[in-house]
Amino acid sequence: MKKRIPAKTNKQRRRLLQSIAAAGIVLPLAPSSVLARKEQKFGNPLILPPLAEATRQGNQLSFNLSVAASQTEFFSGLKTPTLGINQSYLGPVLRAKQGDTVTINVTNKISEITTLHWHGMTLPANMDGGPHQEINPNQTWRSRFEIRQGAATLWYHSHAMHQTGPQVYQGLAGMFILDDKASESSDLPKDYGVDDIPCTIQDRRFNRDGSLSYMSQMPDHMMGMMGTTMLVNGVVRPVLKAQKTLLRLRLHNGSNARSYQFAFSDERPFYVIAADCGFLARPFKTKSIHLAAAERAEILLDVSDKKQFALISLATQNAAGMGGMGMMRMMNTNKQRLDIMLIDARQAQPSKHRIPVSLPVASNPALDPRKAVTTRQFELEMGMMGRGGGGPMGMMRGMGGGMMGGNRQGGMFRINGKSMDKNRIDFQVKRNTTEIWKVSNASPMAHPFHVHNVQFKVLDRNGKAPHPTETGLKDTVLVNPNEVVRIVMAFPEFSDATMPYMYHCHILEHEDQGMMGQFVVV
Repeated sequence: MKKRIPAKTNKQRRRLLQSIAAAGIVLPLAPSSVLARKEQKFGNPLILPPLAEATRQGNQLSFNLSVAASQTEFFSGLKTPTLGINQSYLGPVLRAKQGDTVTINVTNKISEITTLHWHGMTLPANMDGGPHQEINPNQTWRSRFEIRQGAATLWYHSHAMHQTGPQVYQGLAGMFILDDKASESSDLPKDYGVDDIPCTIQDRRFNRDGSLSYMSQMPDHMMGMMGTTMLVNGVVRPVLKAQKTLLRLRLHNGSNARSYQFAFSDERPFYVIAADCGFLARPFKTKSIHLAAAERAEILLDVSDKKQFALISLATQNAAGMGGMGMMRMMNTNKQRLDIMLIDARQAQPSKHRIPVSLPVASNPALDPRKAVTTRQFELEMGMMGRGGGGPMGMMRGMGGGMMGGNRQGGMFRINGKSMDKNRIDFQVKRNTTEIWKVSNASPMAHPFHVHNVQFKVLDRNGKAPHPTETGLKDTVLVNPNEVVRIVMAFPEFSDATMPYMYHCHILEHEDQGMMGQFVVV
């Protein structure tokens, strides 16, 4: 029996189409049969990003990065205009150790202002690479800071004001791996490119000519940019040929907006060993893990059965992190399973490593919530009609202001009723203090909330303990509709009364349209 569509939903759909037509928004061309055929089967070797060349003198480490426009052949015979860092798309892996002082020289060779932000790093505000550290065309910016934190899988990306989404979408991102003595001496896979594999996972949408399609539909503005083609390290339909029977995969959700429920096609279990910014206390065995945009996880995967299987994202009714409202459900692009990467373990050689009982987690007494000097409230909002965003149509009515004027107070995307204003400091925090932040979501879709300069611990979700995979140090946390998440963080001694750090939704299109604020440490 055919399911009846309620009249209200039909009316909402008609209004959506009318709004799209009125806005003059052009829907992207469907991928040509050539592109469709090229995507049918896994077959492209997974490319591992190179380790960035560095100059080391003792604990002094120097990198040179160049941001430039280029072309990338995602599909054979088609050249896609892209942006890259020391290469045509994405950037090399930066790697440093706890105790190093790193100097990173970033030269901007593109025709617009850019930045590079060291996501998850503790560092002085003027070295953070946020919207205030602009790099003009043909200029070089020098960032210098000490690595004070422990082993982690961090990343870096453009954070240019109102341009973060398009610049990251075109390729301005890369991984930043930190090591420490405990991790180096542990019995974990650590041979880069052999059994320690970086995996930056992204979704992109392509036009018939192979060019990237960006922000061409109304839902792109509302929900963030979601593509139809999956990439790992910039490779479409990749194959990872496992060299060892125990693999350490550094899963990085590098997408602009999409959340994933990562699993394997044969439902094999794996072990989560690290969250965004560090190890868990012990490996957690599971068959799937949810990562929102910007989140990372390190997993151990046993392939000693020497089979072929795929890394996938499970089909879930709420995979995009959306609430139950009919209009938002209509826009859900994650109703089907996503095939991401084939793993071929047929030639894998025995690993010398085993699944550990415990992990070299670093303790941080400052993250004791009893030491908090204050609790701050943050409410994430979408739309133009108060709490809850006024529903889907309220959001639709706000599109004009949200798309064009995201920096205005009272725009479509807000935190605590305010859209981002680069000239406004929202509050001050005291250095060397601990705070609890209480983040609530008054909108109909989920938002990954990111805080610069700190690593935090998730205390609870609506009063309930966090999932075991969220017990490690984090810098980004997903806040679902009608949910309150409490996090505890400690601010280091860096202080600057005039140069701020950011906090924002890490759906990049929401950030660009105003869901961001800034604070200073004094």
